[in-house]
Amino acid sequence: MKITFYGHASLGIEVGGKNIIVDPYISPNPKASHIDVDALEADYILLTHAHGDHIADVESIAQRTNALIVSNAEIAGYYEKKGFRTHPMNHGGSWDFDFGNVKYVNAIHSSSFPDGSYGGNPGGFVIEGERKNIYIAGDTALTFDMQLIPMRTKLDLAIFPIGDNFTMDVDDAIVASDFVECDKVLGYHFDTFGYIEINHEEAIKKFFDVGKDLMLLEIGASIDL
Repeated sequence: MKITFYGHASLGIEVGGKNIIVDPYISPNPKASHIDVDALEADYILLTHAHGDHIADVESIAQRTNALIVSNAEIAGYYEKKGFRTHPMNHGGSWDFDFGNVKYVNAIHSSSFPDGSYGGNPGGFVIEGERKNIYIAGDTALTFDMQLIPMRTKLDLAIFPIGDNFTMDVDDAIVASDFVECDKVLGYHFDTFGYIEINHEEAIKKFFDVGKDLMLLEIGASIDL
């Protein structure tokens, strides 16, 4: 499993011979100006919620690649009405795709489209594929629901928002890593806007001091699990 950071909360995942893009907000992000959105391959687009900073490039990518959009029922219905291929989910549900199993789990946030349409309840994804399991938390506060995840799935990586203000911060992400029983964490949803700028060295040290590993990737960089 290869995971690429495209800035903000946007990820690329290569697993089982398939390409997945999560929450594509790339072309409007000046920090990701070196990423060519039109060159990205996508068999699937996973969306945690409907905010503009998570869906900006959905339609252009889906039109070009015919990717299947996977999200909650309301977001899937929104894009289905526009003629896109979709797979609706809801909290607690899972589905076996050809790259692995995906479970839609709870997140504490809000969700509405830029045009004001209802975006359903926000969520995160637990992906089990190729003997590696990851948790993409989406935009969320720290929540006790995270403790349910390791009851079903042993994680190899947890991906947490750490920018504070709109989501949990670094300190809450450390607690979240305890809840999900995973000491290897990829941080995202930081630095894009003034509200969510963080001190990288301080964040990494906080994780290190409690025996955990926080990775903060440069935009366009990848890790292999």
